[in-house]
Amino acid sequence: MASTANNRKRATNLNIRVTPQQKQVIAQAAELKQTTVSNFVLEQAYEAAQNVVLEQRHLILSGDQWKVFCDALEAAPREYPRLRKLLTEPSVFDKEQ
Repeated sequence: MASTANNRKRATNLNIRVTPQQKQVIAQAAELKQTTVSNFVLEQAYEAAQNVVLEQRHLILSGDQWKVFCDALEAAPREYPRLRKLLTEPSVFDKEQ
């Protein structure tokens, strides 16, 4: 449960609309956890949000996947002749008019 000090620091509201059934289930879960609906929703949403952010920041690979990943990083870059041409030849913007 959030401490009283944390409750005083909260300065922003988050409003959501739910169905009566959703509200009933959330209220029942909050009661079972012996907390308020607001604290229950906040704790669950915050934990889920942290997990989503962490999933985007951390790469979890098996041993085989890690080897493939490292091999790809260490491999020489592939040659793209058309891309090299595009980047090395003067463009229409570089030519004098």
